[in-house]
Amino acid sequence: MIQRIQSIFLLLASLAFFSLFSNPMSFATSEATVNATNTSSVLADGIFNIQDNIGLIILTVLGGVLALIAIFLFNNRSLQMKISNFSILVALSTVGFLGFLISKETTTFEMGFGLAAPILAIIFSALATRFIKKDDKVVKSMDRLR
Repeated sequence: MIQRIQSIFLLLASLAFFSLFSNPMSFATSEATVNATNTSSVLADGIFNIQDNIGLIILTVLGGVLALIAIFLFNNRSLQMKISNFSILVALSTVGFLGFLISKETTTFEMGFGLAAPILAIIFSALATRFIKKDDKVVKSMDRLR
């Protein structure tokens, strides 16, 4: 049902994805670093956020929307579990793509909350999947008793 704990975890996963739009992922550490990175596409303005790359925007919106859609599929637990697992896959690919973009940088920078948001989305989606499985086992055991 919609008031189950997995719905809360899926909502938190969606919020973690969409928080990337307001939280930067990293900051350049000094003004000299900002001046040195003007040729870089990621840290051109000294702040690395979601708007610096169209691939990150697509992955973030896809992951957040998938987690939101999974909330309303409480009648079809197998599909809800598949979409939740796909949301985990999207979050993992977001983390990998972020790692790729950051590894290309030669300058020093400070980490922001935006780097932790996809990891939080993975954790919340995994917890939701766990509780969906648990809910499915309870329903199947009740069906056996009838």
